[in-house]
Formats: sequence, C-alpha cells, structure tokens
Amino acid sequence: MVSAFRGQSPVRSVVCMIDVTQMIEVRGLTKRYGRVLAVDALSFDVMPGVVTGFLGPNGSGKSTTMRMILGLDTPDRGSVRIGGRGYRELGWPLREVGALLEARAFHPGRSARAHLTALAASNGIPASRVEEVLGMTGLRGAAGRRAGAFSLGMAQRLGIAAALLGDPGVLLFDEPVNGLDPEGVRWIRDLMKSLAAEGRVVFVSSHLISEMALTASRLIVIGAGRLLADTTVAELSARSASLEDAFLELTASTAEYRATGSPS
Repeated sequence: MVSAFRGQSPVRSVVCMIDVTQMIEVRGLTKRYGRVLAVDALSFDVMPGVVTGFLGPNGSGKSTTMRMILGLDTPDRGSVRIGGRGYRELGWPLREVGALLEARAFHPGRSARAHLTALAASNGIPASRVEEVLGMTGLRGAAGRRAGAFSLGMAQRLGIAAALLGDPGVLLFDEPVNGLDPEGVRWIRDLMKSLAAEGRVVFVSSHLISEMALTASRLIVIGAGRLLADTTVAELSARSASLEDAFLELTASTAEYRATGSPS
C-alpha cells in the first residue's frame, strides 16, 4: 500500500520567512541522573544550511541532549540557545522550532487531522497549514483515521508533520527513519536536505551510520556524554575505510554495550 501514503516531493512552505541566522548553541551542557553522568560538559554549534547528524553509541546522551535543547529536561550546568534564546523564552515555539522526539506523542483517540489542528490552534498557525503538511508527509488519505491505529511508519510521518507545522527555521529529528519503508526513508532523506537547502537548521540524531553518510554534511559525535568529534562527513570518513569504521573506532572506548565474541 505504498502509493496510499507516499510522501510528496518537499515543497517550499509559505507561512513565515526563514531567519537564516538561526543556530543552536550548546555550551558546557551537563546532566546527571543519580550516579549516572548522562551529558558531560558538552559544547557544540549546529549551523543553518546543512544537515547535521548527531551520532553516538547507545547510552551516549543523544536523547538527553536533544531534550535539554527543547527545554524538556533542565541541565545541571551549561546552557542552550536557539537563535540567541532558550527554548522556554520563545513566544510561539512551533513557529520557531519543530521537533520529532517520540513517534507516538499524540492522543491515540484523535485523528491525524484533529491532532495537527489542535497544535496549530495553540500556536496561532493557520488551519490551512494542516492540509499542507498532511500532503507533504503523505498522510492526507489517512488524515481522518485514529492516530492510535497508525503503524510506526505512519506515526513517524505524523510526528514529522507536527514538526513542520509552524514552518520553523530550526528542526530536530530523533531517529526519524524508524519504521519507515525504503520509499519513506528516501523521502525523509530528501526532505531534510531540502529543508537545509532553504537555510534552516536541521539536526538529526540517528544510529544508522550508512543513512547519515547519505543525508548529513556535518557530524556531531558524542560518547559517554562527551564530545568526540565536530567535523564533516568527508573528514570523518577519510579516517578509515568507511564512515562506519571511522565511527566505531572513534567511539570504541565509550560504547556502553559491546559484543565480546562471535556466537557459537
């Protein structure tokens, strides 16, 4: 049933002008949960105009960092600025920052259209924009269905539609290709590149190194909550036989879970 939910080609949206000076500034970010130091004095910038991949082994602090960028978790030390302001200082958050952190962050009893309509109303976004993002994400044919019955791939598309709803200049995606079929993976890859080409900040966390090799231009690599590399895909790839090999070598000493031998 691919044709029923095929994502359309990325289109230039028209709700607001994009501020190409937007950037994410992370400075000395530190977060501890009990005895666990999840993020350790982390500093980096995410610039507009390119897709920036955010890589690290499981347990490296990627999701915690993204939650702190969005004001969902409070850092013990350090700061995050988006266009010079903290997330909680933004007057209309969805118009400035769009994010996909969890695929099923919606009321399961609402339809996709109702979910997006409620978000639009809460941020002063025209109702017409709901139909635009439903079309952009290939969900127009399923817009009246209960979102709780969506597959993981369709839930991902709805999360991406919500992130795009306010036509923001800054976008964060945490594992956006989870649950997508090959056509969907290519669609989100092209979408992210298109958004970056419009001058937006596009920051993407992923554990799929091969996908980041095809999508991102820059990479932020962390391990055990610390910055390991702030570089380009080309520069990191040149360190070894492939980007995957270079990543594994770079993060080997910080991987929390590591296989120790071949299966018998």
